[in-house]
Parts: sequence; C-alpha cells; structure tokens
Amino acid sequence: MTLIIVFMLLAAYLLIATGHITGVNKAAIAMFIGTVGWVVYICWGSDFVMSQHPHEYMEYLAGEEPSSKAVKQYIYNEIFLTYVGRAASIVMFLLATMSIIEILHNNGCFDFITKWIKTPNPKRLLWTITIATFLISANLDNLTTATMMLVIMHSIVQNRRQRMLIGSAIVIAANCGGCFTVIGDPTGLLLWGDGAVTATSFSKTLALPAILAWVIPTILINRQLPEKLDTQWSPMPFRGDDTNLNSWQRIVMLFVGIGGLWFTPTFHNITQLSPFLGALCVLSVLWVVNEAFNRKLLNADQMTGQRMPQALKYGAIQQMLFVMGIMLGMGVVTETGVFGDVSAWVDFNVHNVWAFGAVSGLLSGIVDTFTIAISGISLYPVQESGQLAMWVDSDYLSNFVENGVYWKVLAYATATGGCLLSVGSISGIALMKMEHIHLGWYLRNISPKMLIGWLLGFIVLYLETIF
Repeated sequence: MTLIIVFMLLAAYLLIATGHITGVNKAAIAMFIGTVGWVVYICWGSDFVMSQHPHEYMEYLAGEEPSSKAVKQYIYNEIFLTYVGRAASIVMFLLATMSIIEILHNNGCFDFITKWIKTPNPKRLLWTITIATFLISANLDNLTTATMMLVIMHSIVQNRRQRMLIGSAIVIAANCGGCFTVIGDPTGLLLWGDGAVTATSFSKTLALPAILAWVIPTILINRQLPEKLDTQWSPMPFRGDDTNLNSWQRIVMLFVGIGGLWFTPTFHNITQLSPFLGALCVLSVLWVVNEAFNRKLLNADQMTGQRMPQALKYGAIQQMLFVMGIMLGMGVVTETGVFGDVSAWVDFNVHNVWAFGAVSGLLSGIVDTFTIAISGISLYPVQESGQLAMWVDSDYLSNFVENGVYWKVLAYATATGGCLLSVGSISGIALMKMEHIHLGWYLRNISPKMLIGWLLGFIVLYLETIF
C-alpha cells in the first residue's frame, strides 16, 4: 500500500506538471490525491499505525483490545486531524487576505494604482506597476495581487505582445515580493507556522535575493518594450452608489487592512497562536470600518453593485483548494514513513542544502512552486529536525534548526524558481489563460531572463549566509 500511495503522489506530480497540456486543473489533482490517499491509508491503517506509531497507539488503547474501529478512530483523532489543522490554518489565512483584498478593492482603495501608472512611457508604466505588485504581494497574497494587477494591466495596454511582456513582469514581481515575507506566500506562512523561521530573520535574509530576482529580469524585459506603449485610458470605474468613500476614508481602510497584517507577526510572537487568527482579527476590524463608512448603504440594494473580477475570485478559491489538497496528500505520504527514507538518502548522497535547493528551484518551475516546497518541508519536519542519522555532522544539522539555512534556501529557490516557466505557479497559469500565452513563447522570451535573476539572487543568498 505504501507503493500505491507513493505512485499516486508521483502521478499527481506528473499531472500537475502537465496540466497546461492535459487541461486538468491543479486544484482538482491536489484534492484527489489528498482525499483518496487518506482513504487508502485508513483501509490498511493497522499496518501503518503499528509501523509508525506503535507505542502511541498502545497508550491510546489503554489496555483495550485492538480492533478495526479503534485503529480508525486513532488515525482520525491523533493523525488525520493534525494534518487537517495544519492545512486549514494556511487556508484560513489565505481566505482572510482574499477577503481583505475584496473589501479594499470594492471600496476603490486600489484605484490610486491606475492613476499612478497612467503614462504612455513604457519604462515608467512597467516599473510603477511592478513596484506596486512587489510591495502589495509582500503584505497580502501573491496570487490575488498578481491577478488584480493583471486585470488592471489588461484594461490599459491594448497591444497583446506588450501585455504578454508586462504581464510576465507582474507575475515575477508578485512571486518575488511574496517570497521574502512570511505572510506573502503559502510556503513562508507554512514555515513560520511550523516554527521553522521567525518573521524578522526570514525577511532580513531573503529581501535582497528576492529584489534581485525581480529587478534583473524586469530590466531585461524593459529593453524589449517599444518606445511608446499602445494604451487606452478609460475613466475610473463607475461605482455609482456602491461606495461613497472619500480619499481619507480609503486611506484609513488601506491602513487598517495592510497595516493590520503587518502586526500579525507580532500577534503570533506574543500569543503563540496561529497567524490566521491575527489575519481574521484584522479582517473583522476592517469589516466593521467598512460598514461604518458605508452605513447609509447597508439597508439598500446599492451595495450589490460591488464586484470583484471573476478571475480574482476563482484564482483565490483555486489556490485554497490546491493548498488544502497538497498538504493532505503530503501528510498521508509522511505517515507511510517514505519521506524519512528519502531524507536519509538525501543526507547520505547529497549532503548539501544548496544543491538540494537548486534542484528544488528548477523542479518548481516544471511542476509547481508550492508542491515542491512542501515536499522539501515534509522531508525534515521541524519538530524532528534534530533526529537525523547519527553520522551527520553538527554543521549540517544546523541547517535544519529554527532559522536554519535549509528553510530559507528552499523558500527562495521554489518561490522564485516557479517563475522560470509560466506553468510553475498559479499566477503564471492565470497569465497564460488571460493573455493566451504559449509555454514556448515564455521559454524563449522570459525564462532566460528569469534564470539570470534567480541565479544572482541565489548567489547573494549564499554569500549572506557565509558572511
């Protein structure tokens, strides 16, 4: 049964990597492996439990006779719910940030971006929209930020090739911006929640490599743009009676939404509660402020005019389902003991976190960013990071402690490596669908540029850890 579960996981990797060819949604694949994997596991639960948790299971029985019902209850209460809670905490955080973006967008709090980038100058437009994307994705969610910026860019730039280039730069900025904060990308959020990294150390180490990975390809993309962009500036979106906020009220809502999320790491450090509780607290406060500012409209039907772009809603929900499915799937494979064998093989044959990180980054561009990242995280659970083979030297062991090099290398390599191909991230796939981009075009025009930035950032990250 272990071989069957592992085969299912490898088949899921293959289907996720070829989703742009087969047309099968990544989230559907992830949910399938996450559900069916646990069904297979529990059907042969006695074997797995006696192999991985014999002493804990006997303590759970408390002298009672083992039975099929007892082992299923043990798996559900002591094993399965642990992975559900771990995945749900990430999904709840994503749900909170998605809702915050929706409230801010519905009240026109991001309208300043359209005004800010209003120029026919290609350089100014490219840099302003990517800077905004980089900063917002670091504080909210990289997928929803990328999709929102792609929608704005699509309504402005009329030439398709120009949209393809600028859209690629937006995706790169979103993924790079999200990777250097613990709240900007699901991988960082997972590492932070597991206690593998602290928010300050994580951002301090990854900030410069992430900036390089974003700036270098953006400079090279900028050289391909024409002297003047083919733009069409529509009037600001008509909001009718769906919002009556003035400028200062929108600034207050931005401060509450984004500023509140800045406080989330402090909330986690003080309370040691899951970060999603802090995000939900910010959402609740923003919700109250929204109702207070729009109190005249609450009992009328005018508020029904508020709409988010359908692509943004769909993309965010897809990401949440994908994260939930992949984390449940990785959980069931972890419980078979396979990842322990793989990590022992890596320790003995590779014995180098930088080489492993480089391979993970390249694979993330082919398969998927989060899939490869959580695979690497599952190899060395933080609570077991000191329980490697006895022969491993202390210098190598230090890579897996809190704020160890391994976690940061993995986070950077996979998040930015996902931009090496357009199929490496959900935001890249959203770009492909929105602008009808073929993988071959991205491989010729964007991948070499991204590879240069990714390698330079990787080198800087290495130098930071050495000195």
